Amino acid sequence: MSARARDTIGPPMIRKPAPLEYDALMEYAVRTLAGRGHSASELRRKLLRRAAKRDDIQRVVAALTEAGALSDERFAESFAVSRLANRGFGRQRVVRELRARQVGQNVTNEAVDSAYRDTNELELIDRYIEKKFRGKDLPEYLGDPKNLQSAYRKLRMAGFSSGSSMRALKKYSQRADELEDSEDGLNP
Repeated sequence: MSARARDTIGPPMIRKPAPLEYDALMEYAVRTLAGRGHSASELRRKLLRRAAKRDDIQRVVAALTEAGALSDERFAESFAVSRLANRGFGRQRVVRELRARQVGQNVTNEAVDSAYRDTNELELIDRYIEKKFRGKDLPEYLGDPKNLQSAYRKLRMAGFSSGSSMRALKKYSQRADELEDSEDGLNP
């Protein structure tokens, strides 16, 4: 077996990118932010994998923040508006996702409150149900306890409150009164 063939046998080698000095790290950060918005914490995590010196990470983040290119407030507000308009998610889901991106609690709450200020949760749930279950005869479909449980769990995972989810499902099934906020979804 040749040396070349022997080198290619086995799992492929994954090359770690070369560490970046301050100027290159700044370019990388700007390209990253140009692709999509990031919270400061998300950007720090990405820069941590590429930085030659840890001190450069904070310098880059501070420079981008000062220049107005990085703002948790702007990111959170844009994110909340996008999740509401494009996905129809409830406020609890958006809060969970922003907190997972390590946006501060006050910033998260202000952004979500602003985005959902004029939103009626029951109307939002109705649109969400229509979108997720289009083409189905909802009273018949949700008459089956398993489907009702599934719909309830989907609404809760989409960030809607338990009470509003149950009220919305009552339009289609009498058993919606039996729903509770648990893994089972229905009482026996």
